[in-house]
Amino acid sequence: MTDTPSLDPYKGVRDFYPEDQFVQRYLYAVMRESVESFGYEEYDASLLEPAELYEAKSSEEIVNEQTYTFTDRGERRVTLRPEMTPTVARMVAKRRKELALPIRWFTIANLFRYERPQKGRLREHVQLNADMFGLSGREADAEIVELAASILLNAGATMDDFVIYISSRGLLGDLFELYGVDTATRPALTRLLDKKNKMDENDFRDKTAELLGERTNDFLATVSSAEATIKMLGDDHQALRELTELVSDLHARGIDNVRILPTLVRGFDYYTDMVFEVYDTDPENNRSMFGGGRYDNLLATFGTEPTPAVGFGMGDVTLYEFLASRDLIPAYRSNADLALCRVDAAVAKDCNALANRLRTRHGIHVRVDLTDRKVGDQITGADKSGIPFVICVGPNEIKSGQYTVKQLSTGTEKTVAEDEILNALEELAVTDEESPEWTSEV
Repeated sequence: MTDTPSLDPYKGVRDFYPEDQFVQRYLYAVMRESVESFGYEEYDASLLEPAELYEAKSSEEIVNEQTYTFTDRGERRVTLRPEMTPTVARMVAKRRKELALPIRWFTIANLFRYERPQKGRLREHVQLNADMFGLSGREADAEIVELAASILLNAGATMDDFVIYISSRGLLGDLFELYGVDTATRPALTRLLDKKNKMDENDFRDKTAELLGERTNDFLATVSSAEATIKMLGDDHQALRELTELVSDLHARGIDNVRILPTLVRGFDYYTDMVFEVYDTDPENNRSMFGGGRYDNLLATFGTEPTPAVGFGMGDVTLYEFLASRDLIPAYRSNADLALCRVDAAVAKDCNALANRLRTRHGIHVRVDLTDRKVGDQITGADKSGIPFVICVGPNEIKSGQYTVKQLSTGTEKTVAEDEILNALEELAVTDEESPEWTSEV
């Protein structure tokens, strides 16, 4: 006899009940509307990729410790995608000669990493990726950072709610050169810097000392702040000058919460130049939420000509926590705009016909109560389901063609003819300040 299956999902993933999916749809809508306003086009791809795609192009930690990789029935090694950048690079490389550059693409996709589930980090999450191919230089970098900021602003956040840190792999390379960090040591030091904010300060310093020895104190003092780095390298240092100009460009675009952070590196091996991360300024959640950067050499690894590229990824988990902590998540409401409650079973066919006309002619989302409950219980059921409006349909309503629309949150009613029901819904929604503006779309 087999054990009863658990009712819980696999560790580190989520079930989305209707009220949860409502929030997810809201997050996706904010993401999609924001990137589409900048002219980005949506793409998608399979969850499955050949394992070698990541072995050649992702960070060592992801490949060795976090991927879900298995051998399929055809003896092929397959990985559930842990990130989207290698996938979109593969897609662009495949049609490189057909595509009119520059291109701006985005996707909202499921990603999988075998990590220890914790606050803001799960084994499966949904991530927005927005990428631009075919443009190098500061303007493209500025647009990507501005786009990332615009998503938070469009969701109701203010500039004070987050800060954007930027740096560049070029700056880091010059610092390595200055302190004589050999080529063999650089990858390990880069990974260590990427984990700096997740480590105990003394532990970080000790591990840095294992790599740099007596140079440790001077190196850490130089990268401790933008001011210290500028003092060491000088105002005319090319990488610093480019970052300063990028900050100036972003300020001109209204993004004035940008700071240079020399220790920012990002963990992926394919980054080549500018990198950025967006941090929550809430002391209770003062952590990196998402980020991105420039990866100009990635397409060339597929055998195509080098193509400049820059982009970022934003996960749904950290975005939700950021918005929820500021009470910026909308209250749940049903996809149904209107419930029809049957006063008498004899009007069932007429009630269904009315619902069909409201759906097809007016675009109203209508749920018909099919139970034999009392009218009061039907109304209570609609209210518990988050449906904002009800109409009780009986023989008198069918005969007169007049229907009373009731808003459940306020108790306000309005009696109108069938063709005026849509207007009544809109007018009643406007009178209720606590109710979201009525719309047939989420």
